[in-house]
Amino acid sequence: MTKEERIAKQLARLAEMKEPEAALHEKGYKLIAGVDEVGRGPLAGPVVTAAIILPEDFDVPGVDDSKKLSEKKREELYDIIMERAVAVAIGMEDHEVIDDINILQATKKAMRKAITRLEPQPDYVIFDAVELENLSIPQQGIVKGDSKVLAIAAASIVAKVTRDRMMVEFAKEYPGYAFEKNKGYGTAAHYQGLRTYGICPIHRRSFLKNL
Repeated sequence: MTKEERIAKQLARLAEMKEPEAALHEKGYKLIAGVDEVGRGPLAGPVVTAAIILPEDFDVPGVDDSKKLSEKKREELYDIIMERAVAVAIGMEDHEVIDDINILQATKKAMRKAITRLEPQPDYVIFDAVELENLSIPQQGIVKGDSKVLAIAAASIVAKVTRDRMMVEFAKEYPGYAFEKNKGYGTAAHYQGLRTYGICPIHRRSFLKNL
């Protein structure tokens, strides 16, 4: 594929991912927030959510589901999104809350925090798959939304970069579990660390009942 073909493909993908928001803009909604989470599956660390309102003229190609992007690409796009977004907010819940109310409820609580912190407040919210109970703002959950809706994809990138940076810092505080590499997910090195050092303060005990 030539460089020109690659750029054309990226621009076509960008246009496709803007369609759901464009349809909502046509219905009169002006400030549409995309919301996504990162960190539902790890054995350690917080669940992190991001809520993002992008400008209608956001034209940066390459924004996609964070799982499809390299770390380098995520870091590049993170800076652009943070600079150009109308509003960005983070919400998170730590291992203790996850153990207390379960990962799904902790994720929803973190999402609610992120939305509440947006300034200006959105007039419509799009989620990746989930919906929130008792949300006063009109909402929609789209399955695989992080690969279909631009604002959700942007939120997935910001949440992922935010959480990854936190886990790298935790790795310095709690060495031996390879958090800097696995970000708290259950890799062989992580399980070896658990066998050697036991559970550390940021582990989710409800995820480790079999150990």
